[in-house]
Amino acid sequence: MLGIKGKDLTLLCVVAVLALCAPFILNPFPQSSAMAQFNAGYPDLMQRFVIFGIFAVGFNILFGLTGYLSFGHAAFLGVGSYSAVWMFKLLSMNVIPAIILSVIVAGLFALVIGFVSLRRSGIYFSILTLAFAQMSFNLAYSVLTPITNGETGLQLSLDDPRIFGTSVSDTGGIPVTSLFGMEMRETSTLSLGDWSFQFSNGYYLCAVLLLVSFYISIRIFRSPFGLMLRAVKSNQTRLNYTGLNTRPYTLAAFVISGMYAGLAGGLLASMDPLAGAERMQWTASGEVVLMTILGGAGTLIGPVLGAGFIKYFENIFSKINDNVLHQWFGGLPEGLENAVVWFTEHFVGSGWNLTLGLLFMLVVTFLPGGLVEGGTRIGRLIRGKSKRAEKKAAQSKPAE
Repeated sequence: MLGIKGKDLTLLCVVAVLALCAPFILNPFPQSSAMAQFNAGYPDLMQRFVIFGIFAVGFNILFGLTGYLSFGHAAFLGVGSYSAVWMFKLLSMNVIPAIILSVIVAGLFALVIGFVSLRRSGIYFSILTLAFAQMSFNLAYSVLTPITNGETGLQLSLDDPRIFGTSVSDTGGIPVTSLFGMEMRETSTLSLGDWSFQFSNGYYLCAVLLLVSFYISIRIFRSPFGLMLRAVKSNQTRLNYTGLNTRPYTLAAFVISGMYAGLAGGLLASMDPLAGAERMQWTASGEVVLMTILGGAGTLIGPVLGAGFIKYFENIFSKINDNVLHQWFGGLPEGLENAVVWFTEHFVGSGWNLTLGLLFMLVVTFLPGGLVEGGTRIGRLIRGKSKRAEKKAAQSKPAE
């Protein structure tokens, strides 16, 4: 089916269920419950889950297969966003041309950067990509202000000359992005008792593109091209001694990875037509590295899990403030309550990055394979207990 089978088909089905049923899965608590603040089933956050999942899946094609660690992938994310917003300003509010342009421009940009950076490997390659990303950030922030609008960011206005669309909506405002008439912001709500589930056009567009991106990554992983990339990661020097030129393969992986990042940037702009230089900062590049390693570098589903994990912490745990903590620990004596709140507030709210750092340290130390390795160990433990129970039952069964 679709050229894949076995575990790969199972993984694709798992990602499909997680993506398409996310409004239900991410809203486990009723609205009246005190735990409702941990729900994550609202469109804006779900969109970020799948968009950064695409970003991480693409990064994993480079880092997970070849071992080349890029600290400059945020440059392609930013270029994709700028390209999409310019398409909205000049052509139409249809997201398809914007997404296509963002992928093409990011791919061309990756071709240029990769051609130069891949002349080196190891730490030198990482530093080169970081330097290119920071140059891109500075260009977008100051030098290329007529194109990027500098620190304010590129956004839509009522004066935009759209060739295939209106510059002003019927209500006198800026038109919204759409897919052949379906507005990306349009959201339907399903209420079942105390639960409320939201279904957004924009989210499901992102979810479908995540499935397509994930499927393409599976085909790349299982192809002869993917096997060559694994060989590069294993021992590139030995490949060179055999007469194989590995640079075209690594450059192709770099460009494909950059196109994934451009797709993610185009989707960010399609959901919210705004592009800023902050998307090209080194911190954004570091974030996708964390996503990939936390989920499991070199695995298929790991980057998707890592992206969801980090974005959940960023958007849910960062909202926990002093007032919430005092509500949680209000039953304690006042002195003890204040002490517990003082200690806990360093790990949530604005200090959530400390929690993320500790979790990253624990994962790298005890689960080098990331969340995927953790799931594999749990599965083995359960299967081992089941087999032992079956063996013990068989031994205790009286002989006939």
